[in-house]
Amino acid sequence: MEPRELRDLSDEELAVKDRDLRESVFLLRLRHGTNQLESPVRLKQARRDLARLKTIQRERELGRK
Repeated sequence: MEPRELRDLSDEELAVKDRDLRESVFLLRLRHGTNQLESPVRLKQARRDLARLKTIQRERELGRK
């Protein structure tokens, strides 16, 4: 997911996306641990998307103060 796509979302949409990505990362880690993950790249991409989302949330938080 591109950062500009995330910046276009509202705070509520970011919170929903955050919850979805956290769940996705959890499930991918679980599958990776049991050797059922087809592509480790999916885990890496999900973690990066979550980090991008957290960065944008933090930018908004600091910008409002």
